[in-house]
Amino acid sequence: MRRPRLIATACLAALALAAPVGAYEAITVKDGGTVTGVVRLVGTPPTLSPIPVNKNRDVCGEHKASEALVLSADRGVKGSVVLVEALLVGPDRGVRDTVVMIEGVTRGKKGTGDVIVDNRNCVFVGHVTAVVPGDRVRVRNLDPILHNTHGYLGQPTVFNLALPNKDQMIDITKRLGKPGVVRVLCDAHPHMFAWMLVHDSPYVAVTDAAGAFRIGDVPPGTYKVTMWHAGFRPKGNDKDGRPLYDEPRTVTKELTIAPKATATVEYELR
Repeated sequence: MRRPRLIATACLAALALAAPVGAYEAITVKDGGTVTGVVRLVGTPPTLSPIPVNKNRDVCGEHKASEALVLSADRGVKGSVVLVEALLVGPDRGVRDTVVMIEGVTRGKKGTGDVIVDNRNCVFVGHVTAVVPGDRVRVRNLDPILHNTHGYLGQPTVFNLALPNKDQMIDITKRLGKPGVVRVLCDAHPHMFAWMLVHDSPYVAVTDAAGAFRIGDVPPGTYKVTMWHAGFRPKGNDKDGRPLYDEPRTVTKELTIAPKATATVEYELR
């Protein structure tokens, strides 16, 4: 099992990837290896106020909790989770909804995922998703009210979807042709936000409730492996009352993956 060499520390910038999605080639991977690891929080999570709801309160409620007052395992309650809208910290300080991606893989396994981002109870589920070549990607409304799901890749709009009907679903697969970080908002409800990371290969994962991840069938070689997490320290609100946070964090490490072997990498989120 090989340990990584740190080549770049956290930077406060949104991750931008240059290669077009279409450059990736799906092949049969022989003697592929596996990358596993965990992302852990260092320091104290922020304390956030509830986010007020300004529309459709009969469906959405008066506010959405930005922090659930539940103790984490290191404060004496085994298996509990501290929940912040922009930060999910579980037992052993593992961080959920962190994206980990292997960079520079141009030939490898085929992506076959089915990604659905739901408008449910006036929040986005999932809050963080990863999209890769070969995935089918859709946005769905599970509420009996209008949601307008709007995705931005930087400043440009990549999708802008009016979803007035319950159970309505729109396919956006062809609109996600460029890698990068898409910020997802609801134009009708400023308290709603999510993130969609479009990667240029299927070698990407979103951490689970324990902060763990696994990426399999990796062609042997040496790669840069990057962690991305949305900003989570509050910076006030915009003109529409939408909560603002500091810039996303990225950390990149170099990792060698041997044939049929497992390499482990750990990250600290600060």
